[in-house]
Amino acid sequence: MFHEANRMKRLPPYLFTIVDNIKREVVAKGIDVIDFSMGNPDLPPPLHVRKALQDAVHVRDRIIHRYSKWDGPIERAFREAIACWYYKRFGVKLDPNSEVLPLIGSKEGIAHLALTYLNSDDLALIPSPSYPVHFNGIIMAGGILYNIPLREENDYLPDLSSLSRETTRLSKLMIVSYPHNPTAATCDLEFYDKLVHWAKDKNIIVASDLAYSDFVFSGKRAPSLLEAKGSRDFCIEFHTCSKSYCMAGWRIGFAVGNREIIASLAKTKSYVDFGIFRAIQIAATKALTGPQDCVEKIVHVYKKRLDFFMDGMTKIGWKMPRPRATFYVWSKIPQKYSGLSSMEFCELLLREAGVAVAPGVGFGEYGEGHIRFALVEPEERMRIAFRRIKKFLEMEV
Repeated sequence: MFHEANRMKRLPPYLFTIVDNIKREVVAKGIDVIDFSMGNPDLPPPLHVRKALQDAVHVRDRIIHRYSKWDGPIERAFREAIACWYYKRFGVKLDPNSEVLPLIGSKEGIAHLALTYLNSDDLALIPSPSYPVHFNGIIMAGGILYNIPLREENDYLPDLSSLSRETTRLSKLMIVSYPHNPTAATCDLEFYDKLVHWAKDKNIIVASDLAYSDFVFSGKRAPSLLEAKGSRDFCIEFHTCSKSYCMAGWRIGFAVGNREIIASLAKTKSYVDFGIFRAIQIAATKALTGPQDCVEKIVHVYKKRLDFFMDGMTKIGWKMPRPRATFYVWSKIPQKYSGLSSMEFCELLLREAGVAVAPGVGFGEYGEGHIRFALVEPEERMRIAFRRIKKFLEMEV
């Protein structure tokens, strides 16, 4: 019998896999599942980006299919595109050769950051709830996870004053993410200024996961952590093409920020991967440098879905806070079912109504008692879901 490493045993169950297994069981019974469980964009990437990929694969010579090289012209062009995009988007100037690192998706980079820096006695400060790789990456790297509760009454911002001097002394990494998955909370630049001021003498790397920077519906923009004064001394930020350009399955993102951290992360990656398929780098360069009205159209679709979803759920009697950003809706379990865990509620809703949602506990300790809807189904499917959920809420318990 083969035994997994002890650190693997420390990992919590990956509840999205459990939900997927239940979905398969339900589908096998002939039930049509309306799936709000995973933040998997259902819209196609912009046409000019798809065409750039097609042309790169079919028109370019065989160099396109060889291993990626850091100093190759395609790679340089992509890093320069990232730096240019960051400057236009946030006013942040980056050296494309030392402060930019392409990734095989930002999830990969976040996990490898933990592997790069954490020893077995190092703490990582992770707000909870959060995107699962933020805490699973810590455990996989063998570090010690320290959850910081995010509470609605504090606008889902971490209370830095709650951290003791001993805790911060032992900590080596902190990860924040705004706009926030799963709660859809946002922050302003003032929060980042406070965060950088708090962390500057503590020898803690602060990482920002900025995957949803374009998905803000409150009228305000999402700032970059690197806009905060002094952030370049110890901060790094992750971004992705998955959401804004609907390129989720293409697996391409990037990290930017402190050059020492970027170099160390690049070193780790050099031992475990050979870079990104060059055709995808060409297409991603086109996405970042081409017309950005495609992003506005994508965001508009999700904004319409959000309005439709909130209106529909209110009409059937399930009231929940209106999200400020992302394409997620974070809600407490209905009072009628509050005796169930979030996983139990999700399974019941899936089996009884054929509607899949994500259990809050899948986002960490402080996600329990909540569920998350990902608005990756079109409005006509949502309309069917409303009818099913209404019937489910009226069931005898």
